[in-house]
Amino acid sequence: MHNCYAIEDLVPVVHPTAFVHPTAVLIGDVEIGPGCYVGPCASLRGDFARVIMREGSNIQDGCIMHGFPGGDAIIDVDGHVGHGAVIHGAHVGRNVLIGIQAVLMDNAVIGEDAVIGAMAYVPEGMVVPPKSLVVGVPARIVRTLAEKDLGWKRGGTLEYQELTRRCLATLRPVQPLTAPQENRPRYEGRISKTLSEVRGKTAGG
Repeated sequence: MHNCYAIEDLVPVVHPTAFVHPTAVLIGDVEIGPGCYVGPCASLRGDFARVIMREGSNIQDGCIMHGFPGGDAIIDVDGHVGHGAVIHGAHVGRNVLIGIQAVLMDNAVIGEDAVIGAMAYVPEGMVVPPKSLVVGVPARIVRTLAEKDLGWKRGGTLEYQELTRRCLATLRPVQPLTAPQENRPRYEGRISKTLSEVRGKTAGG
């Protein structure tokens, strides 16, 4: 059961092929598109601005989407928003990666295939060109992304799209075990790689 709330006549919309974790909260003018993933404890508040997740996008654990009246907070097709990030009235473009705990402010526009680094602060109204790497507080553009970087990002997004299907098929509440079972299984369906693996480096190298 989703934690979905209407406010006045604004009722959240969730596509049947999307997965919204039961601890996530959707309020008001929220639209979750096909194949989207909304992680545990995410908060999508459409009480002022419209909140939109387009096909194949994901927003992970503890993320917030919100905005001022009259604006939209948007994650476009295949957008990928890391743990604890805040999207406040910003437009996250197609195939963009937003790093862990980054903050995007109102009217910021993130161009297609861009990457916003972990803990970056993207100020109000900043326009990020496509395929840019952006880091820092306040955020600054440091370089154009290589195809290797973009391939790494796509792998991570595919991982979350597969997670959407896994959750819809198998996620259920259980009582915890008191000890690990013999031959305890592991997840073996890995799609993506770490950035170090993609770049041919060892961790810390």
